[in-house]
Amino acid sequence: MYFIQELFTGFRGKPVSLTFNSCCDLYQEVVSKCKTLNGRFSSTPWLCSPHLQTAFLQFFGRAPACSYRRQIFQLSDGGTIALDWLRNIDVKKPSIERFDGVQSDDKSPIMLVIPGLTSDSDSAYIKHLAFKMAKRGWNVVVSNHRGLGGVSVTSDCFYNAGWTEDARRVIDHLHTQYPQAPLFTVGLSIGANVLVKYLGEEGVNTAIVGAAAICSPWDLLICDRYINRRLVQRVYDRALAIGLRGYAKLHQTVMSRLADWEGIVKARSVRDFDHSSTRVLADLETVDTYYRKASCTSYIGNVMVPLLCVSALDDPVCTREAIPWDECRANKNIVLATTHHGGHLGYFEGMTAKSLWWVRAVDEFLCALNSSSLIHSKKVTTVHSSLETSIDPPYVNIREDGLVTAFSNDPSGEVGSQQNEQPVEDDKAGDRIRGVNGAMQLETNATTQFDPRSESTRLEDAGSRGPAKMLVTPEPDFDAVIVPVKRCLNQLSRRSKISMWVLAYIAIITTWPILGSASPMFFKKKLRNIFSLKR
Repeated sequence: MYFIQELFTGFRGKPVSLTFNSCCDLYQEVVSKCKTLNGRFSSTPWLCSPHLQTAFLQFFGRAPACSYRRQIFQLSDGGTIALDWLRNIDVKKPSIERFDGVQSDDKSPIMLVIPGLTSDSDSAYIKHLAFKMAKRGWNVVVSNHRGLGGVSVTSDCFYNAGWTEDARRVIDHLHTQYPQAPLFTVGLSIGANVLVKYLGEEGVNTAIVGAAAICSPWDLLICDRYINRRLVQRVYDRALAIGLRGYAKLHQTVMSRLADWEGIVKARSVRDFDHSSTRVLADLETVDTYYRKASCTSYIGNVMVPLLCVSALDDPVCTREAIPWDECRANKNIVLATTHHGGHLGYFEGMTAKSLWWVRAVDEFLCALNSSSLIHSKKVTTVHSSLETSIDPPYVNIREDGLVTAFSNDPSGEVGSQQNEQPVEDDKAGDRIRGVNGAMQLETNATTQFDPRSESTRLEDAGSRGPAKMLVTPEPDFDAVIVPVKRCLNQLSRRSKISMWVLAYIAIITTWPILGSASPMFFKKKLRNIFSLKR
């Protein structure tokens, strides 16, 4: 079906959809100059399916050769992270000389890469990005997760989808060592969730001057329901679980002592693994609690640096249902680019499938951002409007069939007031996930929290308590009948996206008898006129 769709369009692809704030300087100064983001994405004709794109990246990849130079970074809790560097000189002329690091006075831009789940610097998509940017003249450093990249776990702390402390320490280290070099960060898959969550936690207090989040899951709870909904998605769920079990077996000595090892061995899905390992290590009651706390969606409003987000609508792992369209549109520092095809981190293009589209997009975006005036100002600040501050962490109702629908307990039927007034435990300043022996603490800074009631809501409440105004009886007109109907339709559409489809279905069913009876008369007249002209 994907091939037939592309065949009818002449394999021209479809335009890239951009979502951004109307007052977004990031689009005007940077994104508008990126031909890749303002053009079309045409996938490789023989890789039209998202499953083919994702599988081809995993099993083939066609990654360029990268000669990394490794640095071992020690954390304060005893943990160890491998930092793999790729410089421009390593791409042009690989050598076996001893690596002494980048010069402290080097002003070349540095790009920090945060890999996805159970991925490291040797993954194909990481090599595509690192090689492209190093060839551009940048210094690329891949921050491998704890226990990955051939490095053992040296403490009782493991990484997870919401663990931002390691990224924070690495960023602070890079900024201290190379203060004159602009620092950019790219997060991929789970690494994108970690990156966005970190940027939201830090706000303006980060050394990052620009970032890109590629194929982020956004909301882990929604993605968990999605990959368990259909048979095809369950295949991905099983494959991810196999990778997690392999990661656990590499560090069985530590993992078996801290978590439920028997449950880990029997895990057949990501949720099973998180129940036996991640939840236990984080000292949480349920897996859903971990998913809610680790998701980056509720931190988007406090991102204060230029951020490009790329997601594919046919991503077989990170569903489009979790994409935070409104939150991205409300933040002036974010541009969201969505494509109809691409799979999960695939985006192969051209007949030979040698390049990844999102790598070109990130290359153009970061280079344009580096030469713009946005990074020369110390920080890009955002004045939160009522729309931004009224966005709370997502509330969803998971039905038995796995579908995600809107949830509201507001008896008055006003969804907006319910979102502004309902208390959210996750939004309290100082909330944290406490791990075993003090490990895996996910701290939320007080600066990332918002007033649960927006300014406009407080003004409306104050106005409602003010003196009553004299009512003027309007003249009866047609608008008096239309306005209440529109108001009801708006309330229904806010309640659920399905409501508008139900209304359209009802409208078609109710008007079909009239249209069905009128159409023969209409066509009879047309045919009669045609035959009369022939005579």
